Amino acid sequence: MGNIETKQYSTISILSVLFLQQTLGALAFPISKYGLVFIDPFVFAYYRFVIAAISLLAVVSFKHYDVKIEKKDYLKIIGLGVLIIPFNQVLFLLGQSYTTASHGSLLFATTPIWIFIAAFIHLKEKPGVRRIIGICIALGGVATVMMSGAISLGKEYLFGDMLILFAVIAWAYYTILGKKLVKQYGALRVTAYSLSFGSLLYMPFGTYKAINFDYTAVPFEAWWSVLYMAIGTSVFAYVLWYWVLKYMEASRIAVYHNLQPFIAAGVAYLWLGEPISTVLIFGGLVAIAGIVIAEV
Repeated sequence: MGNIETKQYSTISILSVLFLQQTLGALAFPISKYGLVFIDPFVFAYYRFVIAAISLLAVVSFKHYDVKIEKKDYLKIIGLGVLIIPFNQVLFLLGQSYTTASHGSLLFATTPIWIFIAAFIHLKEKPGVRRIIGICIALGGVATVMMSGAISLGKEYLFGDMLILFAVIAWAYYTILGKKLVKQYGALRVTAYSLSFGSLLYMPFGTYKAINFDYTAVPFEAWWSVLYMAIGTSVFAYVLWYWVLKYMEASRIAVYHNLQPFIAAGVAYLWLGEPISTVLIFGGLVAIAGIVIAEV
């Protein structure tokens, strides 16, 4: 069976899309944090998944595909759905309700480590010395912020942080295990079907929580948070992530996750009033330097 035809894009075009994807992903931390103040995380997840699944399936239904998905690959797509919904997004939203936006984004910045390991094991990717050095420097920028005290490491955030760490590992495997499927069937279809299958698994529990939730104290603005997470993240950011994965090695695009903590921290400072410091700025510059080294 032939793969979907792959067009050629310039490196600048691909990296521009990746930067947009990372920005959309970074905004998820402060935006979801705001909505989770008013909405139970399981109810938040329910509406997010319903909106995202319907939106993606609607788009896919209007497109014609020459390459049909083989039956054996549907099982793999269902597996991706399990990774992205229960193990990634439900754990992320639950964890984010117990920790800060800055904590969540910093933990997601460890993604390159997990993708690097998984890509080496499952995809046999062997990044060069320069890329490894760049990843280490970028992670060093994140570690500088965490170890400086600019981000609190108190026990009060431990439970939420652990949940988000498990969500990060699930995201890494969603990335690695989906790469071959994306090359065969396209980013849009794989994202739509995996997210929809995962959402179906969540529906019975999510529906129960949604029916029994008290909506009287939820301001209208909080629903914009749900809408952004559904469309901005689950639709656009996820599809763009898999799209970039068609053209770049997983270990290469992973290093860009180190931009997210600093974008998220800036938005959290302006919107939620979470503290920011010169150490955070310094760490951001170090992370950017690591990305430049990995890419040059």
